[in-house]
Amino acid sequence: MKKNLLTIMLIILVAITLVGVIAVVVVTKLSEPTSAEDKPSIDEIVESLVEVPEITTNLAGNDYIKISFMVQTENKKAKEELEKRNFQVKNIIITELSEMKAEELTGKKGKEKLQEALKTRVNELMEEGKVEKVYITSSILQ
Repeated sequence: MKKNLLTIMLIILVAITLVGVIAVVVVTKLSEPTSAEDKPSIDEIVESLVEVPEITTNLAGNDYIKISFMVQTENKKAKEELEKRNFQVKNIIITELSEMKAEELTGKKGKEKLQEALKTRVNELMEEGKVEKVYITSSILQ
């Protein structure tokens, strides 16, 4: 009888220990601060930016736009490649804008749509990395 009681207590103790270890592992994995490690600092962002100077071009219709961008790349090699591909980036911007009407660019959604389209198209060119984000730094629509 004492032997059975000792065996049952040992099994319960091992089971509680296993549940505790599993709980600690799960809580540790779920509470890891991934956002702080994954987000680059502002200094890292500035180091990876490429400026696209002001471009003036016609839109679909009789309107035109003056617009400039800052393009954030994922690393230094991507930045260097993007700087060399500056003429291709300008071409992409001009062709994308030539398909858009002034009404499409007046609101926040229109500008975000343009930024995403440019990011996608430029990433198709990139070989040494990718574009993380496209920022509109100035925009005049007439």
